[in-house]
Amino acid sequence: MTTWAEATGELISAIGTDDFAAKLSNALKGIAPFDYTVVFGYLGSARPLDLYDDFPRGKRRVFVEDYQEGPYLLDPFYLASSEPVDSGLYRLRDLAPDRFYQGEYFRNYYVQTGLAEEIGFFINLPGGAVVVVSLMRAEKAFTAKEVRELRAYWPVVDAACGKHWRGLAEDFGVTGSTTTENGLHKSLELAFQTFGKGVLTPREREVVEFTLKGHSAEAVGRILEIAPGTVRIHRRNIYSKLQIRSQGELFSEFIDTLLQTPA
Repeated sequence: MTTWAEATGELISAIGTDDFAAKLSNALKGIAPFDYTVVFGYLGSARPLDLYDDFPRGKRRVFVEDYQEGPYLLDPFYLASSEPVDSGLYRLRDLAPDRFYQGEYFRNYYVQTGLAEEIGFFINLPGGAVVVVSLMRAEKAFTAKEVRELRAYWPVVDAACGKHWRGLAEDFGVTGSTTTENGLHKSLELAFQTFGKGVLTPREREVVEFTLKGHSAEAVGRILEIAPGTVRIHRRNIYSKLQIRSQGELFSEFIDTLLQTPA
């Protein structure tokens, strides 16, 4: 109790200082140990802000730099922040679609992180900004007991982060629906509208979107209110029109389009 109280006291004292995020990470590690912390700020379609991370140099390239270059648009945490979800603690697997771990975002990007599990505190802020404090483990998943204990600390996380990052929306310099000179500051909706334009039908682009997000044919069918068999026919037609043979190629084509299309 003394250690927990001391860490919380240090966290509160650090509000408004450069040490705040490190103190937050330290307090949370006192409840349940984990390997890495990263805090991203989200605002609509804008490129995420790396508010804090404690990655070694090599891992930071994958977890932060590569992530900010496009893959974030298919990240379940990013997608949840744009809906938005209620503030609180979430496991990645709770937010991910049914085929996330078989999808190309996971196989082409997320698998590079080597994580056993990622969980995140979502803090909704004024102006539509959202802070996600991600806690990452490389070896084993969090236990149900550890998640319960972290959730019990939620009021402290919410109050402290809400006060420390209350002006985050102003740091983006753009509104949630505005793009900037960087082509990556576009919404996921715009990216999918651009992808395959003039080749794919609107329905086929919808199938591409939900497929790349990690939804199975059955889940896409429920979302679009069509039969799973129809979804599979659309996928075959998409592959034929784009002259590709796999979902991996579809993912690569999408990322290439995202990087090349001006805002």
